Amino acid sequence: MCIESGNEDGAVMRRTGTKLVLLAMAAMLTASAQSADPFGYSIVTPRPISPAEGTTTPNAQETQRQNPYLGSVPAKNTGATIEMSLQDAIRRGLRYNLGVVESAQASADVRAERLRALSALLPQLTAAARQGYDNISLKEIGLKLPPIPGFPGLPSTTGGFGYQDARISFSQSIYNGALRNEYRARKSDEQASELSVQDSRDVVVFAVATAYLQALASAARVDTAKARLASARELEDQTGNRVKNEVSPEIDSIRAQVERQTAEQGLTDAANQLEKDKLTLARITGLAVDQKFDVTDRLAYRAIQGLSSEAATEKALRSRSDLRSAEASAESARLTLRARKAQRTPAISISANYGGGGVNIGNFNQVYAISADVSVPIYTGGRIRADITQAQADLARRQAEYEDLKGRVAYDVRIAWLDLSASDSSVTVAQRNKALADRALLQSRDRYENGVTNYLEVVQAQETDTIASENYIRSLFSYEAAMVSLARAMGGAETELPRLLGGK
Repeated sequence: MCIESGNEDGAVMRRTGTKLVLLAMAAMLTASAQSADPFGYSIVTPRPISPAEGTTTPNAQETQRQNPYLGSVPAKNTGATIEMSLQDAIRRGLRYNLGVVESAQASADVRAERLRALSALLPQLTAAARQGYDNISLKEIGLKLPPIPGFPGLPSTTGGFGYQDARISFSQSIYNGALRNEYRARKSDEQASELSVQDSRDVVVFAVATAYLQALASAARVDTAKARLASARELEDQTGNRVKNEVSPEIDSIRAQVERQTAEQGLTDAANQLEKDKLTLARITGLAVDQKFDVTDRLAYRAIQGLSSEAATEKALRSRSDLRSAEASAESARLTLRARKAQRTPAISISANYGGGGVNIGNFNQVYAISADVSVPIYTGGRIRADITQAQADLARRQAEYEDLKGRVAYDVRIAWLDLSASDSSVTVAQRNKALADRALLQSRDRYENGVTNYLEVVQAQETDTIASENYIRSLFSYEAAMVSLARAMGGAETELPRLLGGK
Protein backbone atom coordinates (compact mmCIF):
# COMPACT_ATOMS: atom_id res chain seq x y z
CA MET A 1 0.00 0.00 0.00
CA CYS A 2 1.09 3.58 -0.66
CA ILE A 3 -0.41 5.21 2.43
CA GLU A 4 1.85 7.42 4.51
CA SER A 5 1.04 9.09 7.83
CA GLY A 6 2.66 11.62 10.11
CA ASN A 7 1.81 9.68 13.23
CA GLU A 8 0.88 6.17 14.33
CA ASP A 9 -2.75 7.01 15.16
CA GLY A 10 -3.28 8.40 11.72
CA ALA A 11 -1.81 5.26 10.16
CA VAL A 12 -4.17 3.03 12.19
CA MET A 13 -7.15 5.12 11.14
CA ARG A 14 -6.15 4.91 7.50
CA ARG A 15 -5.62 1.13 7.66
CA THR A 16 -9.05 0.76 9.28
CA GLY A 17 -10.59 2.93 6.60
CA THR A 18 -8.92 0.86 3.90
CA LYS A 19 -10.42 -2.37 5.29
CA LEU A 20 -13.86 -0.78 5.45
CA VAL A 21 -13.61 0.30 1.82
CA LEU A 22 -12.50 -3.21 0.81
CA LEU A 23 -15.48 -4.77 2.58
CA ALA A 24 -17.85 -2.23 1.05
CA MET A 25 -16.55 -2.95 -2.45
CA ALA A 26 -16.92 -6.71 -1.95
CA ALA A 27 -20.49 -6.25 -0.74
CA MET A 28 -21.31 -3.98 -3.71
CA LEU A 29 -19.97 -6.44 -6.30
CA THR A 30 -21.65 -9.38 -4.62
CA ALA A 31 -24.99 -7.57 -4.59
CA SER A 32 -24.51 -6.64 -8.23
CA ALA A 33 -23.83 -10.26 -9.17
CA GLN A 34 -26.87 -11.48 -7.26
CA SER A 35 -29.27 -8.89 -8.65
CA ALA A 36 -28.11 -9.12 -12.27
CA ASP A 37 -30.80 -10.49 -14.56
CA PRO A 38 -29.15 -13.25 -16.64
CA PHE A 39 -31.69 -12.56 -19.40
CA GLY A 40 -31.20 -8.82 -19.33
CA TYR A 41 -29.46 -8.81 -22.71
CA SER A 42 -31.44 -11.46 -24.57
CA ILE A 43 -34.97 -12.61 -25.29
CA VAL A 44 -36.37 -14.91 -22.62
CA THR A 45 -36.80 -18.41 -24.03
CA PRO A 46 -38.55 -21.28 -22.22
CA ARG A 47 -35.83 -23.64 -21.06
CA PRO A 48 -36.49 -27.36 -21.58
CA ILE A 49 -36.64 -29.61 -18.56
CA SER A 50 -33.17 -30.78 -17.72
CA PRO A 51 -32.73 -34.40 -16.63
CA ALA A 52 -30.03 -33.12 -14.31
CA GLU A 53 -32.68 -31.66 -12.01
CA GLY A 54 -34.44 -33.60 -9.28
CA THR A 55 -32.38 -36.77 -9.51
CA THR A 56 -31.77 -37.12 -5.78
CA THR A 57 -34.45 -37.91 -3.21
CA PRO A 58 -34.32 -39.50 0.23
CA ASN A 59 -35.53 -42.72 -1.41
CA ALA A 60 -33.39 -43.73 -4.39
CA GLN A 61 -35.70 -46.61 -5.32
CA GLU A 62 -38.65 -44.23 -5.53
CA THR A 63 -36.69 -42.04 -7.95
CA GLN A 64 -35.86 -45.12 -9.97
CA ARG A 65 -39.52 -46.08 -10.18
CA GLN A 66 -40.65 -42.55 -11.04
CA ASN A 67 -38.19 -42.04 -13.88
CA PRO A 68 -35.96 -44.98 -14.84
CA TYR A 69 -34.55 -42.91 -17.74
CA LEU A 70 -32.42 -40.99 -15.22
CA GLY A 71 -30.62 -44.20 -14.27
CA SER A 72 -28.51 -46.84 -15.97
CA VAL A 73 -26.64 -50.09 -15.53
CA PRO A 74 -23.16 -48.63 -14.96
CA ALA A 75 -20.08 -50.16 -16.50
CA LYS A 76 -16.71 -50.46 -14.77
CA ASN A 77 -14.13 -47.69 -14.68
CA THR A 78 -11.71 -48.10 -17.58
CA GLY A 79 -8.92 -46.26 -15.75
CA ALA A 80 -8.43 -43.87 -18.67
CA THR A 81 -10.04 -40.59 -19.70
CA ILE A 82 -12.75 -41.10 -22.32
CA GLU A 83 -13.33 -38.58 -25.09
CA MET A 84 -17.09 -38.62 -25.62
CA SER A 85 -19.02 -36.93 -28.42
CA LEU A 86 -22.78 -36.52 -28.48
CA GLN A 87 -23.16 -39.55 -30.75
CA ASP A 88 -20.97 -41.61 -28.40
CA ALA A 89 -23.14 -40.54 -25.46
CA ILE A 90 -26.34 -41.48 -27.30
CA ARG A 91 -24.95 -44.90 -28.25
CA ARG A 92 -24.00 -45.58 -24.65
CA GLY A 93 -27.39 -44.39 -23.41
CA LEU A 94 -29.24 -46.69 -25.81
CA ARG A 95 -27.20 -49.58 -24.49
CA TYR A 96 -27.04 -48.99 -20.75
CA ASN A 97 -29.93 -46.68 -19.83
CA LEU A 98 -32.28 -48.25 -17.30
CA GLY A 99 -35.39 -47.07 -19.13
CA VAL A 100 -34.43 -48.98 -22.28
CA VAL A 101 -33.50 -52.08 -20.28
CA GLU A 102 -36.82 -52.12 -18.44
CA SER A 103 -38.77 -51.43 -21.63
CA ALA A 104 -37.07 -54.34 -23.40
CA GLN A 105 -37.89 -56.69 -20.51
CA ALA A 106 -41.52 -55.54 -20.50
CA SER A 107 -41.66 -56.29 -24.22
CA ALA A 108 -40.37 -59.80 -23.51
CA ASP A 109 -43.26 -60.32 -21.07
CA VAL A 110 -45.78 -59.27 -23.72
CA ARG A 111 -44.13 -61.58 -26.25
CA ALA A 112 -44.55 -64.44 -23.80
CA GLU A 113 -48.27 -63.65 -23.52
CA ARG A 114 -48.59 -63.83 -27.31
CA LEU A 115 -46.85 -67.21 -27.39
CA ARG A 116 -49.14 -68.45 -24.61
CA ALA A 117 -52.21 -67.43 -26.62
CA LEU A 118 -50.77 -69.10 -29.74
CA SER A 119 -50.17 -72.36 -27.89
CA ALA A 120 -53.92 -72.72 -27.25
CA LEU A 121 -54.46 -72.89 -31.05
CA LEU A 122 -51.67 -75.36 -31.79
CA PRO A 123 -51.88 -79.18 -31.47
CA GLN A 124 -51.21 -80.54 -28.01
CA LEU A 125 -49.35 -83.87 -27.84
CA THR A 126 -48.63 -85.58 -24.55
CA ALA A 127 -47.43 -88.99 -23.38
CA ALA A 128 -48.45 -90.59 -20.13
CA ALA A 129 -47.82 -93.91 -18.42
CA ARG A 130 -49.59 -95.31 -15.39
CA GLN A 131 -48.94 -98.09 -12.92
CA GLY A 132 -52.09 -98.54 -10.86
CA TYR A 133 -53.25 -100.72 -7.98
CA ASP A 134 -56.98 -100.51 -7.21
CA ASN A 135 -59.62 -102.10 -5.00
CA ILE A 136 -63.06 -101.05 -6.26
CA SER A 137 -66.18 -101.09 -4.08
CA LEU A 138 -69.01 -102.74 -6.01
CA LYS A 139 -71.59 -101.50 -3.54
CA GLU A 140 -70.42 -97.91 -4.02
CA ILE A 141 -71.09 -98.03 -7.76
CA GLY A 142 -74.35 -99.95 -7.25
CA LEU A 143 -73.37 -103.07 -9.17
CA LYS A 144 -75.48 -106.16 -8.29
CA LEU A 145 -76.97 -109.28 -9.89
CA PRO A 146 -80.51 -110.63 -9.81
CA PRO A 147 -81.06 -113.33 -7.17
CA ILE A 148 -79.74 -116.72 -8.26
CA PRO A 149 -80.53 -119.80 -6.18
CA GLY A 150 -77.41 -121.16 -4.55
CA PHE A 151 -75.33 -118.07 -5.46
CA PRO A 152 -74.48 -115.75 -2.56
CA GLY A 153 -74.14 -112.69 -4.82
CA LEU A 154 -71.26 -110.33 -5.62
CA PRO A 155 -68.65 -109.52 -3.00
CA SER A 156 -68.57 -105.98 -1.58
CA THR A 157 -65.24 -105.20 -3.32
CA THR A 158 -63.35 -106.53 -6.29
CA GLY A 159 -60.23 -107.15 -4.27
CA GLY A 160 -56.88 -105.64 -5.05
CA PHE A 161 -55.63 -105.78 -8.60
CA GLY A 162 -52.86 -104.02 -10.51
CA TYR A 163 -52.59 -102.78 -14.09
CA GLN A 164 -50.41 -100.69 -16.40
CA ASP A 165 -51.44 -98.19 -19.05
CA ALA A 166 -49.33 -96.15 -21.51
CA ARG A 167 -50.80 -93.76 -24.08
CA ILE A 168 -50.01 -90.86 -26.39
CA SER A 169 -52.74 -88.22 -26.40
CA PHE A 170 -53.46 -85.63 -29.07
CA SER A 171 -55.86 -82.67 -29.05
CA GLN A 172 -56.50 -79.90 -31.55
CA SER A 173 -58.88 -76.95 -31.64
CA ILE A 174 -60.70 -76.92 -35.00
CA TYR A 175 -62.63 -73.71 -34.48
CA ASN A 176 -62.72 -71.46 -31.44
CA GLY A 177 -63.51 -67.82 -32.13
CA ALA A 178 -62.55 -66.72 -28.63
CA LEU A 179 -59.08 -68.28 -28.81
CA ARG A 180 -58.41 -66.98 -32.33
CA ASN A 181 -59.31 -63.39 -31.49
CA GLU A 182 -57.45 -63.63 -28.19
CA TYR A 183 -54.31 -64.58 -30.08
CA ARG A 184 -54.76 -61.72 -32.54
CA ALA A 185 -55.24 -59.30 -29.61
CA ARG A 186 -52.04 -60.49 -27.96
CA LYS A 187 -50.24 -60.11 -31.29
CA SER A 188 -51.37 -56.48 -31.43
CA ASP A 189 -50.15 -56.07 -27.84
CA GLU A 190 -46.75 -57.36 -28.91
CA GLN A 191 -46.64 -54.87 -31.76
CA ALA A 192 -47.60 -52.07 -29.36
CA SER A 193 -44.86 -53.19 -26.98
CA GLU A 194 -42.22 -53.19 -29.72
CA LEU A 195 -43.27 -49.68 -30.71
CA SER A 196 -43.11 -48.68 -27.05
CA VAL A 197 -39.51 -49.92 -26.92
CA GLN A 198 -38.72 -47.74 -29.92
CA ASP A 199 -40.37 -44.80 -28.20
CA SER A 200 -38.30 -45.43 -25.09
CA ARG A 201 -35.19 -45.19 -27.26
CA ASP A 202 -36.38 -41.77 -28.44
CA VAL A 203 -36.84 -40.75 -24.80
CA VAL A 204 -33.28 -41.87 -24.03
CA VAL A 205 -31.96 -39.86 -26.98
CA PHE A 206 -33.81 -36.82 -25.65
CA ALA A 207 -32.55 -37.28 -22.09
CA VAL A 208 -28.94 -37.99 -23.09
CA ALA A 209 -28.79 -35.15 -25.62
CA THR A 210 -30.23 -32.64 -23.15
CA ALA A 211 -27.81 -33.72 -20.42
CA TYR A 212 -24.93 -33.55 -22.89
CA LEU A 213 -25.90 -30.04 -23.98
CA GLN A 214 -26.10 -29.01 -20.33
CA ALA A 215 -22.55 -30.26 -19.85
CA LEU A 216 -21.47 -28.33 -22.95
CA ALA A 217 -23.06 -25.17 -21.57
CA SER A 218 -21.24 -25.66 -18.27
CA ALA A 219 -17.97 -26.25 -20.13
CA ALA A 220 -18.51 -22.98 -22.01
CA ARG A 221 -19.11 -21.21 -18.69
CA VAL A 222 -15.82 -22.60 -17.39
CA ASP A 223 -14.02 -21.20 -20.44
CA THR A 224 -15.69 -17.83 -19.89
CA ALA A 225 -14.75 -17.88 -16.20
CA LYS A 226 -11.12 -18.69 -17.07
CA ALA A 227 -10.98 -15.80 -19.53
CA ARG A 228 -12.49 -13.47 -16.95
CA LEU A 229 -9.97 -14.58 -14.33
CA ALA A 230 -7.06 -14.09 -16.72
CA SER A 231 -8.32 -10.59 -17.54
CA ALA A 232 -8.84 -9.80 -13.84
CA ARG A 233 -5.30 -10.87 -12.98
CA GLU A 234 -3.86 -8.81 -15.80
CA LEU A 235 -5.81 -5.75 -14.71
CA GLU A 236 -4.82 -6.33 -11.08
CA ASP A 237 -1.14 -6.30 -12.06
CA GLN A 238 -1.65 -3.25 -14.24
CA THR A 239 -3.58 -1.43 -11.52
CA GLY A 240 -0.94 -2.32 -8.94
CA ASN A 241 1.75 -0.74 -11.12
CA ARG A 242 -0.35 2.39 -11.64
CA VAL A 243 -0.96 2.73 -7.91
CA LYS A 244 2.72 2.15 -7.23
CA ASN A 245 3.62 4.90 -9.66
CA GLU A 246 0.95 7.14 -8.04
CA VAL A 247 -0.97 7.38 -11.29
CA SER A 248 -4.17 5.81 -9.84
CA PRO A 249 -5.65 5.94 -6.33
CA GLU A 250 -5.32 2.96 -4.03
CA ILE A 251 -9.06 2.27 -4.22
CA ASP A 252 -8.53 1.06 -7.81
CA SER A 253 -6.12 -1.57 -6.49
CA ILE A 254 -8.75 -2.65 -3.94
CA ARG A 255 -11.36 -2.93 -6.66
CA ALA A 256 -8.96 -4.98 -8.78
CA GLN A 257 -8.36 -7.37 -5.86
CA VAL A 258 -12.10 -7.79 -5.32
CA GLU A 259 -12.65 -8.39 -9.04
CA ARG A 260 -9.88 -11.00 -9.16
CA GLN A 261 -11.21 -12.83 -6.09
CA THR A 262 -14.73 -12.75 -7.52
CA ALA A 263 -13.43 -14.18 -10.79
CA GLU A 264 -11.61 -16.97 -8.91
CA GLN A 265 -14.78 -17.91 -7.06
CA GLY A 266 -16.76 -17.74 -10.30
CA LEU A 267 -14.34 -20.22 -11.89
CA THR A 268 -14.65 -22.53 -8.88
CA ASP A 269 -18.44 -22.45 -9.08
CA ALA A 270 -18.44 -23.02 -12.85
CA ALA A 271 -16.04 -25.96 -12.56
CA ASN A 272 -18.14 -27.45 -9.77
CA GLN A 273 -21.33 -27.18 -11.86
CA LEU A 274 -19.55 -28.78 -14.82
CA GLU A 275 -18.55 -31.78 -12.73
CA LYS A 276 -22.13 -32.19 -11.46
CA ASP A 277 -23.51 -32.01 -15.01
CA LYS A 278 -20.97 -34.59 -16.14
CA LEU A 279 -22.02 -36.86 -13.27
CA THR A 280 -25.63 -36.57 -14.42
CA LEU A 281 -24.58 -37.46 -17.96
CA ALA A 282 -22.57 -40.41 -16.64
CA ARG A 283 -25.59 -41.72 -14.70
CA ILE A 284 -27.76 -41.63 -17.83
CA THR A 285 -25.21 -43.17 -20.19
CA GLY A 286 -23.97 -45.99 -17.96
CA LEU A 287 -20.53 -44.63 -17.09
CA ALA A 288 -19.08 -45.37 -13.68
CA VAL A 289 -19.41 -42.47 -11.26
CA ASP A 290 -15.62 -42.25 -10.92
CA GLN A 291 -15.00 -42.59 -14.67
CA LYS A 292 -13.08 -39.63 -16.08
CA PHE A 293 -14.35 -38.33 -19.41
CA ASP A 294 -14.49 -35.13 -21.45
CA VAL A 295 -17.23 -33.85 -23.73
CA THR A 296 -15.70 -33.10 -27.11
CA ASP A 297 -18.46 -31.21 -28.93
CA ARG A 298 -19.19 -27.52 -28.51
CA LEU A 299 -22.34 -25.42 -28.50
CA ALA A 300 -22.88 -23.98 -31.97
CA TYR A 301 -25.61 -22.24 -33.92
CA ARG A 302 -26.95 -24.01 -37.02
CA ALA A 303 -30.02 -22.65 -38.74
CA ILE A 304 -32.71 -25.19 -39.66
CA GLN A 305 -33.50 -25.26 -43.36
CA GLY A 306 -36.14 -27.07 -45.38
CA LEU A 307 -38.50 -27.73 -42.48
CA SER A 308 -41.76 -26.08 -41.48
CA SER A 309 -44.06 -26.48 -38.51
CA GLU A 310 -46.72 -28.13 -40.67
CA ALA A 311 -44.24 -30.60 -42.16
CA ALA A 312 -42.90 -31.44 -38.70
CA THR A 313 -46.42 -32.06 -37.38
CA GLU A 314 -47.30 -34.28 -40.34
CA LYS A 315 -44.15 -36.31 -39.86
CA ALA A 316 -44.82 -36.68 -36.13
CA LEU A 317 -48.36 -37.96 -36.70
CA ARG A 318 -46.92 -40.47 -39.12
CA SER A 319 -43.75 -41.50 -37.30
CA ARG A 320 -44.17 -41.11 -33.54
CA SER A 321 -43.71 -44.57 -32.02
CA ASP A 322 -45.85 -43.84 -28.97
CA LEU A 323 -48.76 -42.79 -31.21
CA ARG A 324 -48.46 -45.95 -33.30
CA SER A 325 -48.19 -47.97 -30.09
CA ALA A 326 -51.43 -46.41 -28.84
CA GLU A 327 -53.08 -47.27 -32.15
CA ALA A 328 -51.94 -50.90 -31.83
CA SER A 329 -53.24 -50.97 -28.24
CA ALA A 330 -56.65 -49.75 -29.43
CA GLU A 331 -56.68 -52.51 -32.07
CA SER A 332 -55.81 -55.03 -29.36
CA ALA A 333 -58.76 -53.84 -27.29
CA ARG A 334 -61.06 -54.19 -30.32
CA LEU A 335 -59.89 -57.77 -30.91
CA THR A 336 -60.27 -58.55 -27.22
CA LEU A 337 -63.89 -57.39 -27.43
CA ARG A 338 -64.43 -59.72 -30.39
CA ALA A 339 -62.88 -62.56 -28.40
CA ARG A 340 -65.26 -61.94 -25.49
CA LYS A 341 -68.26 -61.91 -27.83
CA ALA A 342 -67.03 -65.10 -29.54
CA GLN A 343 -67.44 -66.97 -26.25
CA ARG A 344 -71.12 -67.27 -27.20
CA THR A 345 -70.35 -69.21 -30.42
CA PRO A 346 -69.77 -72.99 -30.64
CA ALA A 347 -66.22 -74.32 -30.22
CA ILE A 348 -65.16 -77.43 -32.15
CA SER A 349 -62.18 -79.62 -31.26
CA ILE A 350 -60.92 -83.17 -31.73
CA SER A 351 -58.97 -85.40 -29.37
CA ALA A 352 -57.46 -88.87 -29.63
CA ASN A 353 -55.23 -91.17 -27.67
CA TYR A 354 -53.50 -94.42 -28.50
CA GLY A 355 -51.49 -96.89 -26.45
CA GLY A 356 -51.57 -100.17 -24.59
CA GLY A 357 -52.85 -101.44 -21.28
CA GLY A 358 -52.80 -104.65 -19.27
CA VAL A 359 -51.57 -106.39 -16.17
CA ASN A 360 -47.98 -105.88 -17.30
CA ILE A 361 -46.02 -104.95 -20.38
CA GLY A 362 -45.96 -108.56 -21.60
CA ASN A 363 -49.77 -108.69 -21.58
CA PHE A 364 -50.55 -105.30 -23.13
CA ASN A 365 -53.61 -104.90 -25.29
CA GLN A 366 -54.13 -102.14 -27.84
CA VAL A 367 -56.30 -99.29 -26.51
CA TYR A 368 -57.35 -96.03 -28.21
CA ALA A 369 -60.03 -93.38 -28.24
CA ILE A 370 -61.07 -90.80 -30.85
CA SER A 371 -63.61 -88.06 -30.26
CA ALA A 372 -64.93 -84.87 -31.82
CA ASP A 373 -66.28 -82.30 -29.40
CA VAL A 374 -68.71 -79.44 -29.91
CA SER A 375 -69.17 -77.02 -27.02
CA VAL A 376 -72.06 -74.53 -26.98
CA PRO A 377 -72.52 -72.22 -23.97
CA ILE A 378 -76.15 -72.13 -22.90
CA TYR A 379 -76.10 -70.36 -19.57
CA THR A 380 -72.99 -68.92 -17.92
CA GLY A 381 -74.55 -66.87 -15.17
CA GLY A 382 -73.84 -63.55 -16.89
CA ARG A 383 -70.09 -64.13 -17.03
CA ILE A 384 -69.85 -63.56 -20.81
CA ARG A 385 -71.94 -60.41 -20.57
CA ALA A 386 -69.65 -59.09 -17.84
CA ASP A 387 -66.57 -59.90 -19.96
CA ILE A 388 -68.08 -58.04 -22.92
CA THR A 389 -68.95 -54.99 -20.82
CA GLN A 390 -65.43 -54.85 -19.43
CA ALA A 391 -63.89 -55.20 -22.90
CA GLN A 392 -66.12 -52.42 -24.27
CA ALA A 393 -65.04 -50.08 -21.50
CA ASP A 394 -61.37 -50.89 -22.15
CA LEU A 395 -61.81 -50.26 -25.89
CA ALA A 396 -63.52 -46.91 -25.28
CA ARG A 397 -60.70 -45.86 -22.92
CA ARG A 398 -57.93 -46.82 -25.34
CA GLN A 399 -59.62 -45.11 -28.27
CA ALA A 400 -59.97 -41.93 -26.20
CA GLU A 401 -56.31 -42.16 -25.18
CA TYR A 402 -55.30 -42.57 -28.83
CA GLU A 403 -57.26 -39.51 -29.92
CA ASP A 404 -55.83 -37.50 -27.03
CA LEU A 405 -52.31 -38.63 -27.88
CA LYS A 406 -52.69 -37.35 -31.44
CA GLY A 407 -53.49 -33.94 -29.99
CA ARG A 408 -50.55 -34.20 -27.61
CA VAL A 409 -48.16 -35.05 -30.43
CA ALA A 410 -49.27 -32.01 -32.43
CA TYR A 411 -48.97 -29.94 -29.24
CA ASP A 412 -45.41 -31.19 -28.59
CA VAL A 413 -44.33 -30.29 -32.10
CA ARG A 414 -45.91 -26.86 -31.88
CA ILE A 415 -44.32 -26.08 -28.51
CA ALA A 416 -40.90 -27.28 -29.68
CA TRP A 417 -41.21 -25.19 -32.84
CA LEU A 418 -42.17 -22.07 -30.87
CA ASP A 419 -39.23 -22.62 -28.51
CA LEU A 420 -36.93 -23.08 -31.49
CA SER A 421 -38.15 -19.88 -33.14
CA ALA A 422 -37.79 -17.87 -29.94
CA SER A 423 -34.35 -19.35 -29.26
CA ASP A 424 -33.26 -18.54 -32.81
CA SER A 425 -34.07 -14.88 -32.22
CA SER A 426 -32.49 -15.05 -28.76
CA VAL A 427 -29.19 -16.32 -30.17
CA THR A 428 -29.06 -13.46 -32.67
CA VAL A 429 -29.75 -10.82 -30.02
CA ALA A 430 -27.37 -12.37 -27.49
CA GLN A 431 -24.59 -12.64 -30.07
CA ARG A 432 -24.93 -8.96 -30.95
CA ASN A 433 -25.08 -7.92 -27.30
CA LYS A 434 -21.94 -9.92 -26.55
CA ALA A 435 -20.09 -8.23 -29.41
CA LEU A 436 -21.19 -4.82 -28.09
CA ALA A 437 -20.22 -5.77 -24.52
CA ASP A 438 -16.78 -6.91 -25.74
CA ARG A 439 -16.28 -3.59 -27.51
CA ALA A 440 -17.43 -1.64 -24.46
CA LEU A 441 -15.02 -3.57 -22.24
CA LEU A 442 -12.13 -2.98 -24.64
CA GLN A 443 -12.87 0.75 -24.79
CA SER A 444 -13.18 0.96 -21.00
CA ARG A 445 -9.79 -0.67 -20.57
CA ASP A 446 -8.27 1.69 -23.14
CA ARG A 447 -9.80 4.70 -21.34
CA TYR A 448 -8.47 3.43 -18.02
CA GLU A 449 -4.98 2.80 -19.40
CA ASN A 450 -4.92 6.33 -20.80
CA GLY A 451 -6.08 7.83 -17.50
CA VAL A 452 -9.42 9.08 -18.85
CA THR A 453 -11.54 7.12 -16.34
CA ASN A 454 -11.20 5.14 -13.14
CA TYR A 455 -11.24 1.41 -12.56
CA LEU A 456 -14.93 1.37 -11.55
CA GLU A 457 -15.96 1.81 -15.17
CA VAL A 458 -13.79 -1.18 -16.12
CA VAL A 459 -15.42 -3.29 -13.39
CA GLN A 460 -18.90 -2.37 -14.61
CA ALA A 461 -17.96 -3.12 -18.21
CA GLN A 462 -16.52 -6.49 -17.12
CA GLU A 463 -19.75 -7.37 -15.29
CA THR A 464 -21.79 -6.40 -18.35
CA ASP A 465 -19.56 -8.54 -20.56
CA THR A 466 -19.88 -11.50 -18.18
CA ILE A 467 -23.68 -11.27 -18.19
CA ALA A 468 -23.69 -10.96 -21.99
CA SER A 469 -21.51 -14.07 -22.28
CA GLU A 470 -23.82 -15.98 -19.92
CA ASN A 471 -26.85 -14.96 -21.98
CA TYR A 472 -25.14 -16.07 -25.17
CA ILE A 473 -24.39 -19.48 -23.64
CA ARG A 474 -27.96 -19.79 -22.36
CA SER A 475 -29.35 -18.84 -25.75
CA LEU A 476 -27.20 -21.39 -27.56
CA PHE A 477 -28.19 -24.06 -25.05
CA SER A 478 -31.88 -23.20 -25.40
CA TYR A 479 -31.61 -23.28 -29.19
CA GLU A 480 -29.95 -26.69 -29.38
CA ALA A 481 -32.16 -28.06 -26.58
CA ALA A 482 -35.20 -26.90 -28.56
CA MET A 483 -33.86 -28.82 -31.56
CA VAL A 484 -33.54 -31.91 -29.35
CA SER A 485 -37.13 -31.41 -28.22
CA LEU A 486 -38.25 -31.03 -31.84
CA ALA A 487 -36.45 -34.24 -32.82
CA ARG A 488 -38.19 -36.03 -29.98
CA ALA A 489 -41.57 -34.51 -30.86
CA MET A 490 -41.23 -35.54 -34.52
CA GLY A 491 -40.34 -39.15 -33.70
CA GLY A 492 -37.31 -41.15 -34.82
CA ALA A 493 -34.96 -39.04 -32.71
CA GLU A 494 -32.05 -41.40 -33.39
CA THR A 495 -31.99 -40.31 -37.03
CA GLU A 496 -33.61 -36.87 -36.81
CA LEU A 497 -31.32 -35.42 -34.14
CA PRO A 498 -28.02 -35.78 -36.08
CA ARG A 499 -29.71 -34.18 -39.11
CA LEU A 500 -31.04 -31.23 -37.11
CA LEU A 501 -27.72 -30.70 -35.33
CA GLY A 502 -25.77 -30.76 -38.56
CA GLY A 503 -24.17 -34.18 -38.08
CA LYS A 504 -23.02 -33.53 -34.51
